[in-house]
Formats: sequence, C-alpha cells, structure tokens
Amino acid sequence: MSLITDMTRRKSVESMQQETGERSGLRRVLGLWQLTAIGLGGIIGVGIFVLTGTVAATQAGPAVVLSFLLAGIASAAAALCYAEFSGLIPVSGSAYTYGYAVLGEFTGWIIGWDLLLEYALIAAVVAVGWSGYVQALLNAAGLPLPVWAQGAYGSAPGRWFDLPAVIVSLAITVLLAMRMQWGARFNTTIVAIKIAAAASIVVAGVAYVKPERWHPFMPFGVHGVVTGAAVVFFAVFGYDMLTTAAEEARHPQRDLPRAVLLSLAIAMVLYFAICMVLTGIVPYTTLNNPAPVAGAFTAIGLPQVMVAISLASVCGITSVIFANLLAGARIWFALARDGLLPGWFAKVHPRWHTPHRTTLLLGTVTTVASGLFPLDELAKLVNIGVLCAFIVICSAVAVLRWRHPNMPRPFRTPLVPLVPLVGVGFSCWLIWGLPTITYWRFALWLLVGLVVYFTYGRQHSHLSVAGQTNTGEAVHESAS
Repeated sequence: MSLITDMTRRKSVESMQQETGERSGLRRVLGLWQLTAIGLGGIIGVGIFVLTGTVAATQAGPAVVLSFLLAGIASAAAALCYAEFSGLIPVSGSAYTYGYAVLGEFTGWIIGWDLLLEYALIAAVVAVGWSGYVQALLNAAGLPLPVWAQGAYGSAPGRWFDLPAVIVSLAITVLLAMRMQWGARFNTTIVAIKIAAAASIVVAGVAYVKPERWHPFMPFGVHGVVTGAAVVFFAVFGYDMLTTAAEEARHPQRDLPRAVLLSLAIAMVLYFAICMVLTGIVPYTTLNNPAPVAGAFTAIGLPQVMVAISLASVCGITSVIFANLLAGARIWFALARDGLLPGWFAKVHPRWHTPHRTTLLLGTVTTVASGLFPLDELAKLVNIGVLCAFIVICSAVAVLRWRHPNMPRPFRTPLVPLVPLVGVGFSCWLIWGLPTITYWRFALWLLVGLVVYFTYGRQHSHLSVAGQTNTGEAVHESAS
C-alpha cells in the first residue's frame, strides 16, 4: 500500500456497529444517570467557584452570565456533534474512534495521541489543585502537613513531594482498575454532593441579591463579554469524557446522546444561577481574588457557607480526576485494540472486566507527575488538545452527513453544516489566542506521536494486518 492509502484507511461505521456487543469484554454497567454524572464530573470543577467571579471582576461585570451563554452555545455545537457520534458509533475511544471512522487512520491516531496526553495532564494538574483545597481545610483544622509533603520540589522552599495529590491519584486509579460499577457509584455520589452544595450556594444567596448591583450590566462592553467567553469556555467542556465509556453503557445508542446533552444543560443552569447570585450580592469589582465565592459570602455575613463551598470544591475536583483517568485509560485501550499500540495494553481483567493495565499505567504517570513536578505551565497544553478534538468531531459530523446522508442515526445534530461550522470556528479562534509556548510543546508531543505511528502503528494496525484498503468498508478485527 502507498503511504497515503495507509494514512487514510478507515474503519467503517457499519462494521463497528456490528461489533459493538462482542468486541471488548468490558462489562455494561452504566445507566443514563451514571453516564451523566461522569459528564458532570468532567465539566464542573474549580471553575464554577473561581471563573464566575474573576471574569465578572476583570472582563464582563454582571454580564458574565452572557459570557457563559456565549461559551455554552459554542460548547453546545460540539456537544451536539458528540451526541450524534456517540449514538451512531457507541464504541470506546470517543473522538479518536469517530475520527478514525470518518477522516481516516492517521487523523484518528493524531487525535487519540493528543487526548492521551490531555487526559493524563488534566488529571495530574487537578490532583495538585485538590491537594491545595485539602491542605487549606487541614490548616483551618490545625492539622498542617509537614512542609516537605505540601508540594512538589520547586513549588516553594522546603517542599519535596505533594503527598495529598499522590494519595488521591492512587486511590482513584485503584478504584477505576477494579469493578467499574464501584467507581461509577463513587463518582455519582460525589457529583450529587457537588451539585447539592452548588445549589445550596444559590439558595443561600438569593435573599441577599440586590438588583441594583447588576447596573451597569455590561461595564466592559461587548468586547469584555466576548473576551470573558473565551476564558470561561474551558469551564464548559468535559462531557466528551463520558463517551469514552461507551462499551460500558447498558444502552449506549439511547443513553450516550442524552447524557452528553443533559450533563452540559445541568452544568449551564448552575453556572447561570451562580453568576447572577454572585454579582447580585456584592459589587462585581470585589470579586477579583482566588476565592471569589467564599469571599462574597463572608462579606455578607454568611461565613458558614464556606463549609458548603469547601465541600463542593473537594468533591468537584475529585470527580474531575475520576473522569479524566477513566477517559485516558479507555483512549489508550482503544488505540492498542486497533493495533496502533502494542496489544498488551488492550487486555481486559478476567475478573473485574476493566482495562486494568492502561488504567494502572496512566494512573502511575499521573501520580508521579502530580507528586514530583510543578505543572502550572504544562497545564496550558490542556486547552489546545481539547480544542483540536472539537475541530475533528465537528468536521467529521459534516463529512459523514455528506458522505452517508441516509444512514440511520439515533440522534441527529440539527442545522448541519451550520452547527459543526460554529464549533470549528469557535475552537480555531480560541486556539489562535493561546500562548506561543503552547504551540511548541504541543508540536513536540505530536512529533513523538508521528515517530510512534510510522515506526509501529502504521505496520501493526489491524487494518494493515488484514490487508484492507481505505474504502471504508473493511471489517475491523478485534484485538481481544
């Protein structure tokens, strides 16, 4: 085969649909609300308690709610595309699998390799954030950790190791490597606590809202609202992670599209409510601090709300770590099962029915990174990777709709190609605004991915082994 033929060969949608029920050995234990909880776990994190205040103070004023609305519309464009694909191809791998089926093997590999880094990096960075919140609670209780265990070397004098970050990373890794239903129940519980705590903040603050604080509503003008939307956009994605658990869903074609849209809708309602309450109880100019929600309730004489905020923050961050480790392990599993990485990674535990090898390895990498390395600068890589995935998904929906317009779809993205174009355009705009160093680091990771693909993946791909062409009609052989 020629190089171009190899890079553009595709797994057909029909063959993947036929194999859905028999290909992996993963246990189908996730219902609609457990899938939705995974999505909410990925979407709602520290951002709901930080970005709402800082963006209001510095960029949008009370119109921060419009910034979230604009970001939500852009994110919804990608969510609608994810919903169509998750119902059409209910297979582990999310954007990687969708890109492989529509745009070809090389595009699928690039996005899969990209997401492998993104999910591991997000989990590590968030574990460090979790450590900070837990240490704040311990300090308030008069139980500070030894200085050497408070953070990674170089983060502050005397620090050598971030013990809380290591503990939470290891605990969630072990939980995910064992029975999926145990992990799902744990995640659903902490997401419920997080949402209840966020709702309690709204309920507690409504009585203290003064509508006059919403005037002027748009003190920084339209430009401020748009700039604010670019910032808060990174607080309104995460639903893509639930699609990586497609082969563990009981009714994937029905529940995955619903869970994608439901998780984003619930998150947006909470964001809107907290934005309006926060800017209504204190002047927006006072919200430019690391803990704007906590500071606002302290200012109005309700310091007890701090307990709810702290609890919600810890639960919120825990569920984000869970969602990212789950997604990263399943992307790795899908790459190996298709032959693009060694098949050893695609083995399923005979008792637990989980991709335990990729879970434990990814968790180990996350644990070491969160415990030993300051990750502030590397965190910027998260943005470009997820946005690239959005571009691939939105483009693939438009291409597949053109290529196979009459294919049965459990969920259809409305207004194609307009909705996909909105998702692509907004993602490109946000990528354009990222720091230059982000491009260099991203390019370095992709360079490593190119070496792996052309020295291993291209020759060992199951489509290559089967001697298939890029007609898109070949049946993919399972790696299990």
